[in-house]
Formats: sequence, structure tokens, C-alpha cells
Amino acid sequence: MAKRSGCLLLAGLALAAGVAHAQLRTIPADAKRGAIRHVQEMVVEIDGKRVQLAAGAQIRDGRNMVVVPTAVPAGVLVKYLLDGQGQLSRVWILSPQEAAQPDPKK
Repeated sequence: MAKRSGCLLLAGLALAAGVAHAQLRTIPADAKRGAIRHVQEMVVEIDGKRVQLAAGAQIRDGRNMVVVPTAVPAGVLVKYLLDGQGQLSRVWILSPQEAAQPDPKK
């Protein structure tokens, strides 16, 4: 009986891992595209323009994991949203597949 429950547990964990891996992230259609680099503290540069990160800003990598601003690779392509004050509120670092797709806004 213990062997059978162990197999069921293992099968359940494998299934859960597959489902978690298959999750897709949704980037809003109105997100702009640009190249980003960290400048200092809560300041980044997008396409050469300095932008302040909003309080609670989130930067997510290609696996949808949160990344701290200092860990963002310089010049990486992103999609981003600004808040009402013009501060950067959400950033999605594009995966190689996403970066290869043409920007529908251009």
C-alpha cells in the first residue's frame, strides 16, 4: 500500500510540475516595446530615456519570475507599462521567441 501511495504522490508531483511549466504569461496589448538597462537605484533607461520605477513596480523575466532592477541584463528587449505619473510600473523581459516576433505597434 505504501508503494502505491508513493507512486501516486510522484505522479501527482510530475503532473503539477508540468502544469506549472505550461503556464503562459499575458502581456497587455498596450505594453510598449523597448530596450532597458539599469542606471541606479530605482532608475532605468528605456531606449535612452531615463525613467523612475514606480513604488511596487514589477520586472518579470521570460519565465515570469520577478527580477530586481540591478539584475536586468543591459540592453535586453522588454515590453513595459507606465503608470499615470509616467513612472515604470510593469516590465516583461522578452524571451528569445517573444523578442523575435515583430512589434504589432510599429
